[in-house]
Amino acid sequence: MAGIVGGVLSGLIFKNFWKVVGRGSDPPAPLDSERGWGEVLLASALHGAIYALVKTAVDRGAAEWTRKAVGIWPDGTLDHPDKSPDHHKAKAAARKAG
Repeated sequence: MAGIVGGVLSGLIFKNFWKVVGRGSDPPAPLDSERGWGEVLLASALHGAIYALVKTAVDRGAAEWTRKAVGIWPDGTLDHPDKSPDHHKAKAAARKAG
């Protein structure tokens, strides 16, 4: 889900950014015969850089949220290997009390 959000968000950011850089024009397509090599390659490089930046920010944010919510980093490692995540401690305490 985060990947979809990141892709859509990066596309919107790029289109708005290109309107400023491209003086109001739409971004060129790779096969646009009316645009030169420089403009097409610049648009592609900017699009790729914006996509990578947004994807990294969204993925990192989702990983941080997951760690805070469940105490486990998305690769499966515990936040603190020598301690259980807080929600496990709370469940264990509730079982002992009840």
